[in-house]
Amino acid sequence: MKAYTYILKCADGSLYTGYTTDVEHRLAMHNSGKASKYTRGRLPVELVYVEEFSDKIQAMSREWQIKQLSREEKLKLINKEKVYTFV
Repeated sequence: MKAYTYILKCADGSLYTGYTTDVEHRLAMHNSGKASKYTRGRLPVELVYVEEFSDKIQAMSREWQIKQLSREEKLKLINKEKVYTFV
């Protein structure tokens, strides 16, 4: 099963990193205030970065790696990659 690591930009400008197996559903859950305590108070959120992996373990590992980056490093990562567009 495919899994994804993603970065959201919150309404206050902060960045949130997570992983999921369904990006569209997870984004909807974040924006409804039901996915994360952190994003609940910073709505709305916008998907700004996604990486795809073949399994959940890889996505979780990448999530941890991204969380170790500074804000500036995360912004560089976001700006160099193209975000998936979900319709």
